[in-house]
Amino acid sequence: MASNEITIPQPVNYIADEWSQCPTVDDAWNVDPNTREPVHRFVTTAPDDLERALRHAERVYDIGRWDENARRERAGMLERVAAILETRAEDIARTDSLTSGTPIGVTRKVAAFLPARIRASASDLVNIPRVTALAAGGRDVRLYKVPWGPAAILTPWNGPSFIPAAKIASAMAAGCPVILKPSEHAPGSAQIIVECFVEAGLPSGALQLVHGGGDVGARLTADSRVKVVSFTGGPGAGRAVARAAAEDFKVLQLELGGNNPVLVLDDADLDVAADGILDGMTKLNGQWCEGPGKILAHRSLVEPLLEALTERISKLVVGHSLDEDTELGPISNAPHFRTLQSRIEGLRDLGASIHGPARLPELDGFFLSPTIAAGADPARATAELFGPVASLHAVDSDEQALRIANAHPSGLDAYVFGADTDRAIDVGSRLLAGEVRVNGAKLADLGEESAQSFWGPAGIGGHGPAESVRVFCGDRVVGVDSPDLPL
Repeated sequence: MASNEITIPQPVNYIADEWSQCPTVDDAWNVDPNTREPVHRFVTTAPDDLERALRHAERVYDIGRWDENARRERAGMLERVAAILETRAEDIARTDSLTSGTPIGVTRKVAAFLPARIRASASDLVNIPRVTALAAGGRDVRLYKVPWGPAAILTPWNGPSFIPAAKIASAMAAGCPVILKPSEHAPGSAQIIVECFVEAGLPSGALQLVHGGGDVGARLTADSRVKVVSFTGGPGAGRAVARAAAEDFKVLQLELGGNNPVLVLDDADLDVAADGILDGMTKLNGQWCEGPGKILAHRSLVEPLLEALTERISKLVVGHSLDEDTELGPISNAPHFRTLQSRIEGLRDLGASIHGPARLPELDGFFLSPTIAAGADPARATAELFGPVASLHAVDSDEQALRIANAHPSGLDAYVFGADTDRAIDVGSRLLAGEVRVNGAKLADLGEESAQSFWGPAGIGGHGPAESVRVFCGDRVVGVDSPDLPL
């Protein structure tokens, strides 16, 4: 068993190229989700400090030069960030584990992947041209990719290191000055990420860090000096961001999640389906926006699938997130723990039988057995679960499953399990989701060139290299006009 000593420092801001203390929030604490013991006080950012950050981001924004030498210079800085991240991997893994509740064995893999993600942005910066010639009948017409301007990046508690690192790297590669506000429930990992960027030698104002709750995020995203908002979080907050951004038509990337459907076809291999669903339900403790939520299984498979899932759940090792043998840790924070308990009771009220047979540790943390709620009316079981919980419903055909799934689409991810791959892919192509996984539930995108869109209630924008360029860069066409052209 690993040492469970808590080593997360009190969060501090990084504004106008200087570290500065944050005001604390009275009687509000970040706690260890394993024990509910206080870790550090909640912090916020004073309005004057936020104004300083916004002024600095506006002052340093410059389209600048993006010739090959300039791109290589910025790519070199990102390469230095990646090398520094490698030296902080264990700090990041432990902080992720103690804030999200995800087992240390998983957070170490995430931390180990961060340098590769940063280096990918460095490679794109060098290899993707910022200026391209357009076909224009022999005239000199050029398309420039230029940064939109200061970017507000708001990140969630469930991906406390990876999401900030990936978004900062994309925005900085584009040339947008970044103001990062991590979730108030998991600020420690983002702070380490920013420390690594600062140590690498950033241009002035390239990255700033502010802490706080929704009020800080609201002031940040509503400010006219912010030109881009990249937000990952819940649908309620996402709608508030969208309303604020509409006032001056900011560029938006909103990943809001949903109750992702799982279609288990009548020819599905029961073991493959049970293994895949449980893997998805428990990955990151089920706290990932692309996880399975609403299982629509052919009626002939409902009972054996429920038996297979509960048997697997009963064997899971649920424990302290820093214990090496833990397979499932606690829920990240008290508000979300209460939300999940409420969601389970809501499914019970809809007529579901509740199955959560995992043995829980003798710790006073936010522990919850992976749970299957079977038998509720699928038309009413629509709330996002976002945890190790899934509802299970019987259907009589592929068409019925598609109708139910698309009536309340997640828009983000979906799953199909079936032995006939062509049939499963055909069914998946008719689901209203940006990515549909067949016979598995891995965390990574399906392909290196994946261009997953966020459909409908899942948000605005999408994943993938091309999407990162679109979010943080705009097109500008400059060229020689001609009086001989028509019109």
